[in-house]
Amino acid sequence: MSTTKGMNLTLKVWRQKNKDSEGKMVDYKVSNISPDMSFLEMFDVLNEELLLKGEDPIAFDHDCREGICGMCSMYINGKPHGPWKGTTTCQLHMRAFKDGDTIFVEPWRAKPFPVLKDLVVDRTSFDRIIQAGGYVSVNTGVTVDANEIPIAKPIADEAFNSATCIGCGACVATCKNASAMLFVSAKITQLALLPQGQPERAKRAQKMVEQMDAEGFGACTNTGSCSAVCPKEISLFNIAKMNREYLTAKVTAEEEKQYAAGV
Repeated sequence: MSTTKGMNLTLKVWRQKNKDSEGKMVDYKVSNISPDMSFLEMFDVLNEELLLKGEDPIAFDHDCREGICGMCSMYINGKPHGPWKGTTTCQLHMRAFKDGDTIFVEPWRAKPFPVLKDLVVDRTSFDRIIQAGGYVSVNTGVTVDANEIPIAKPIADEAFNSATCIGCGACVATCKNASAMLFVSAKITQLALLPQGQPERAKRAQKMVEQMDAEGFGACTNTGSCSAVCPKEISLFNIAKMNREYLTAKVTAEEEKQYAAGV
């Protein structure tokens, strides 16, 4: 039988009825919290207590609870996803805190991520960026052998590292400019490195960057905070790669335009 003592904590949680209402921090007490609980399980316990009291439970996003989907986005004590490096909120365990701690929990703070309710924000701006060009157009038909197109392992590894981005938005939330360049660059780089992504390579870079700007995300000033808090530790290399892809595409497009005009 476990003899681990449960923790008593004070939570200061952002509550906001809807996107049109004003929000505020509300204090909650939780007791006998197991250090082996995940942060989301602790919120489940709190919400059960609120429901028993007839109060509105705290709204927060979650899905897989395995660090895959990127939904569990919370600003915990001033850090996206909390104090552990390379960890999503659902993978954060209460042993990261001490008995008697006060924990501040807020939603992402960025204009392109408006708060819908409590800790839930609207991240469909990311979806629109992906729709603009984060895909590969292929003809459907017979399933292609996975090994039909040889890819050098260093390139495959690099593409895979970029592909691990889960689109949680922590990079935007922590950036002083609310820049989405780490997210967008990971998606562009992933496809730019692979043979399947070559036909639409230039068009993809232009469309995704232009959509990012249209959504109102800020510019990158290379502070590196995005990569530092990313739960998948996406490298800043991707931003440099995206800049090269975008500039090359713009120059090529201008040259083609001048050639067509006979200049």
